[in-house]
Amino acid sequence: MAKEFQVTFDCADPAALAAFWAEALEYQVQPPPEGFADWAAALTAWGVPPEQHNSRSAISDPDGKGPRVFFQKVPEGKTVKNRVHLDVRSAPGLKGDARMEALEVEAARLEALGAKRLYRLEPDGIDEGIIVMGDPEGNEFCLD
Repeated sequence: MAKEFQVTFDCADPAALAAFWAEALEYQVQPPPEGFADWAAALTAWGVPPEQHNSRSAISDPDGKGPRVFFQKVPEGKTVKNRVHLDVRSAPGLKGDARMEALEVEAARLEALGAKRLYRLEPDGIDEGIIVMGDPEGNEFCLD
């Protein structure tokens, strides 16, 4: 039986990065525990100091199929290229111009949310084209 896993991002602003990726992946930010109106109320009730309220966040697939994505605050910023990255499957089944047009639409949507286009690789007869992006904190990902 396959193991479950979550993907974890080290970041400066867990709440903001979770909100970006929830939109990008069509996920939802993890709701607060039952009995609490929001996370601030839960964390305050548990004695977490206000300055630590944005130390972590998580998102999940509303259909329960994809992995949970966890965001944890770290003191250092990103300095080098990711060794692992996400491929966001934005044009499954499409080829050629139709594929690249679909990727461009998704790139524009994500740029409006704070992502940055890094570069575009054109279809070359062997590989389909992709658009390489950076999330709001510079983590690379591919629109595939």
